[in-house]
Amino acid sequence: MSGAPAYSEDKGGSAGPGEPEYGHDPASGGIFSSDYKRHDDLKEMLDTNKDSLKLEAMKRIVAMIARGKNASDLFPAVVKNVACKNIEVKKLVYVYLVRYAEEQQDLALLSISTFQRGLKDPNQLIRASALRVLSSIRVPIIVPIMMLAIKEAASDMSPYVRKTAAHAIPKLYSLDSDQKDQLIEVIEKLLADKTTLVAGSVVMAFEEVCPERIDLIHKNYRKLCNLLIDVEEWGQVVIISMLTRYARTQFLSPTQNESLLEENPEKAFYGSEEDEAKGPGSEEAAAAALPARKPYVMDPDHRLLLRNTKPLLQSRSAAVVMAVAQLYFHLAPKAEVGVIAKALVRLLRSHSEVQYVVLQNVATMSIKRRGMFEPYLKSFYIRSTDPTQIKILKLEVLTNLANETNIPTVLREFQTYIRSMDKDFVAATIQAIGRCATNIGRVRDTCLNGLVQLLSNRDELVVAESVVVIKKLLQMQPAQHGEIIKHLAKLTDNIQVPMARASILWLIGEYCEHVPKIAPDVLRKMAKSFTAEEDIVKLQVINLAAKLYLTNSKQTKLLTQYVLSLAKYDQNYDIRDRARFTRQLIVPSEQGGALSRHAKKLFLAPKPAPVLESSFKDRDHFQLGSLSHLLNAKATGYQELPDWPEEAPDPSVRNVEVPEWTKCSNREKRKEKEKPFYSDSEGESGPTESADSEPESESESDSKSSSESGSGESSSESDNEDQDEDEEKGGSESEQSEEEGKKKTKKRKKVPEGHREGSSSDEGSDSSSSSSESEMTSESEEEQVEGASWRKKTTQTSSHNLEQIMDFPTSLHVQPVSPPMIMSTSLAADLEGLTLTDSSLVPSLLSPVSSIGRQELLHRVAGEGLAVDYVFSRQPFSGDPHMVSVHIYFSNNSETPIKGLHVGTPKLPAGISIQEFPEIESLAPGESTTAVMGINFCDSTQAANFQLCTQTRQFYVSIQPPVGELMAPVFMSENEFKKEQGKLTGMNEITEKLTLPDTCRNDHVVVQKVTTTANLGRVPCGTSDEYRFAGRTLTSGSLVLLTLDARPAGAAQLTVNSEKMVIGTMLVKDVIQALTQ
Repeated sequence: MSGAPAYSEDKGGSAGPGEPEYGHDPASGGIFSSDYKRHDDLKEMLDTNKDSLKLEAMKRIVAMIARGKNASDLFPAVVKNVACKNIEVKKLVYVYLVRYAEEQQDLALLSISTFQRGLKDPNQLIRASALRVLSSIRVPIIVPIMMLAIKEAASDMSPYVRKTAAHAIPKLYSLDSDQKDQLIEVIEKLLADKTTLVAGSVVMAFEEVCPERIDLIHKNYRKLCNLLIDVEEWGQVVIISMLTRYARTQFLSPTQNESLLEENPEKAFYGSEEDEAKGPGSEEAAAAALPARKPYVMDPDHRLLLRNTKPLLQSRSAAVVMAVAQLYFHLAPKAEVGVIAKALVRLLRSHSEVQYVVLQNVATMSIKRRGMFEPYLKSFYIRSTDPTQIKILKLEVLTNLANETNIPTVLREFQTYIRSMDKDFVAATIQAIGRCATNIGRVRDTCLNGLVQLLSNRDELVVAESVVVIKKLLQMQPAQHGEIIKHLAKLTDNIQVPMARASILWLIGEYCEHVPKIAPDVLRKMAKSFTAEEDIVKLQVINLAAKLYLTNSKQTKLLTQYVLSLAKYDQNYDIRDRARFTRQLIVPSEQGGALSRHAKKLFLAPKPAPVLESSFKDRDHFQLGSLSHLLNAKATGYQELPDWPEEAPDPSVRNVEVPEWTKCSNREKRKEKEKPFYSDSEGESGPTESADSEPESESESDSKSSSESGSGESSSESDNEDQDEDEEKGGSESEQSEEEGKKKTKKRKKVPEGHREGSSSDEGSDSSSSSSESEMTSESEEEQVEGASWRKKTTQTSSHNLEQIMDFPTSLHVQPVSPPMIMSTSLAADLEGLTLTDSSLVPSLLSPVSSIGRQELLHRVAGEGLAVDYVFSRQPFSGDPHMVSVHIYFSNNSETPIKGLHVGTPKLPAGISIQEFPEIESLAPGESTTAVMGINFCDSTQAANFQLCTQTRQFYVSIQPPVGELMAPVFMSENEFKKEQGKLTGMNEITEKLTLPDTCRNDHVVVQKVTTTANLGRVPCGTSDEYRFAGRTLTSGSLVLLTLDARPAGAAQLTVNSEKMVIGTMLVKDVIQALTQ
């Protein structure tokens, strides 16, 4: 008793000069000093009869443990209080015992009867704590007692105790693996538990003890899917990981069958006209020739898993989001994987540790599913505050995402990164530029020029890394780059980094025929400094000497012998061996000259260019999100992700018998709850699911939905016969209602579309399109008929309303032109060279000036009498200044009128958009008409694919622009031109030499050919032999500056400066082709 006041006086005292200062918190008081009397005080407090003192002592002991202090010498004093009646004291005693029971096993065994009594305690926390302590005593002799305790706890009324029993199972298994069969029985019992508290823990026990027993999961699969949203985060991660493996063994691969689905519509489209010509017999023969393929239908249980995990992408836990992401990547159809991209990008705002793991997985995903992350390119830009490892991973992702469309942006970013102070990061950036140049051929020359400019950098590491990358790029086309090899040879005096010196020597030796004068001189310099060089450089000097001896022995024979003599006595045995080997190989001797005859073939054999691949290319065989994937090596306990089965196992194993008395009420509740939830979630996922590189066509998705709903109906009919399989019926009913909901919303959307377009023939077009789709329910048909009749009434006013709403100028309206009004060809030719500035003239009456003239869009045979041509008019499109104005010429060569001519719903690549022309109501036989449409090509030469639809047919057409049509002319002064040109140097400048024919030495001819090829404006120039042109790309407004230096003697030089490097490279090729023809 007297110890307590003394203790309280000491704990708040101020520290002396040589002692640590203690706080006033009881948990951080003087008990942490090495004065053992304090521990004696604690022992006295634990021996008293007062619960308040015992509680105070236990609080301080637990505080010691929390602070990492050793309290094991108090074990005998603490363990005596296991039988204390005060619950608070008992809880803390069990906390202490869990920590030290493994270390003090003998003393813990003495109290084992007390722990067994604790298992019967009325308080659930005490029961759970007693089991936790019992399972922490790692002594084989008490295995039977532990087994009995776990079995009892698994049947406990409290979910918390059952959860603790699940935690104890792996502990007992690691102590005695012979108990596996009994433990599996307990796991099976706990898997049937319907509480969320137990689910995660028992699945963890299942993964530790018997992950191969997939049969235990069958009956509990749907329950686990439905409970998933309410389980704690740790449990969610474990369950999702297990269900990913389960799904890979029980369901068919959605991606493998998707590729088969994608083949069929294309074959049907391309073969449609020929098949019609051949007749119905040929169609049957073609169908018989094709192998019979079973259409893919996603298992309702597979869909259930995807649907129930999707909301977890919004979880606050990064681990849960990552688990769902890997599940979707490994299990979802290609069109649905895109939903995970946004969630993963959100995780990049977390701590650097989380970023590191997420970026590792994104780097792997972006190799196979590049289109998924392309919209989020800017999220992977590197910040100056990022750690080096994060920077390098972001570089990896940016390089994987680079394509011909975004490469200018990516290379601009890389140019900025090269100026960083982080040397490892700069080296990685230069390697990334090399990979981009390898993967995208169009920018190879640009990247090579940029890397050559880096050779003049002050930083030696930057120069060295550039040399190594240039070496790899030059191997792809060495003949074109003799100048660069010469430039590199001059750097041998300055560069000291061994790897860079070795790379230069290898290049000179490999392509010595391109630099016959410089190579021997380089060997002479290297022979001087041979003894002072690094080993890697010495080996390449020997290599260079051997190659020069074989190709130019007259000049280099003595030098080679000198180098080989030096190497013969080198300290490194590799170099000595190489020297002896090389001497015997290249210098023919009397004894054995068999090999020396083939020396040239051995040394100068053509070598394949290196493939610069991502280091993450082969990591996808590890399960994403796992430690093995992070380390790129199989970790202990890692379970391989199984391959998809060839044939789906029996789905009825997941059916659960439901008691009769619960069926009716359950079914009603399920109908009320599930229908709106599923339809909403599917509706929301619609727009975001097609984020991959190749979106599915509408017909594919329709056929897929019809087949799914068909399977749902059949399964529900069979379930009516067998009432025991009610669980499956619930799933199929929800699937069916979901698909019906989709169809209804599609039909409702069509009504306002038709109203907006104001077509008088919507009823016909709707009926034709509906026949190509899957079967419709009677309800949706009634809605369509009502919609069509409503549209009929409003046809007269809709076109007038459209004009007022859209506010289109008269130039955009369709103007039917009768045949006598068509201009003569001579008049058109006269008008072609004029530049008309009067915007009030109607565009449709002018003959447009374009580089390629009038192009065929649809041949009259393929169009069943409808012939369609188009031309790039080079006039501003009034609907949107960022769009290219395209004039479309329609001509009806058939004997029947063509009605309802309009543009169908286009399936366009990302970024490209179309402003459709107003619908042409009718085109009489022999009549022609013109329409204007706008296309935003997003500064790329990708084709815009769309459908030209009539009332009865759909024609697939495609417009691909020449690069010169993607820009508009800009008029500027000479000084402005030079100023802007000075900003666009380095990688933004492309220069080529060309020889102008005599016919192209005239000012008028040069200007005409350049402006015909590209829509550029001429810039005034002081010198007579220089031509300058300027323009801006329509979408981004990036400047395009073209300079032609047509010298009287020698080759002319064409230079294009532009931020858009791909456009610049293509423009150079087109202009050279036009000028040299």
